[in-house]
Amino acid sequence: MRFVIQRVKEAGVTVDGEVIGKIGHGLLVFVGISDTDNRQIADKMIDKLTKLRIFEDADGKTNLSVSDVGGEFLIISQFTLYADCRKGNRPSFTAAGKPDMANALYEYIIGEIKGKGFRTEHGSFGADMKVSLLNDGPFTILLDSQEICQGKD
Repeated sequence: MRFVIQRVKEAGVTVDGEVIGKIGHGLLVFVGISDTDNRQIADKMIDKLTKLRIFEDADGKTNLSVSDVGGEFLIISQFTLYADCRKGNRPSFTAAGKPDMANALYEYIIGEIKGKGFRTEHGSFGADMKVSLLNDGPFTILLDSQEICQGKD
């Protein structure tokens, strides 16, 4: 599982010309799911995501979490995070999770973040989405379950 996290002043997602999700200050999270991912991995990734201290405190140090600043989440599915570009010039996406499984896990992630009390908006799995954002920093982080869950049950 891969999360590309962008600290934003605002972000939104549009499908067919209609805004389906919009947040103010918070985190825009692109979620890539592979066939080997499951709820246990998702739980570890969500825990790390919601506790990351990447917002600035009064001294300008990144000491605050999204919870500390009353931030929001915009969660976007993005299978292209599993693009394999090693051979040729056309990416392969064979490592991306099968749609039914990936969508179920994507919905699980959204539900779990909401369940933690965060205002959470999201995109539409498999749709042609237009994502807009005002990156705050810029500040972008990649969380990869291969690193986050390494050596843990």
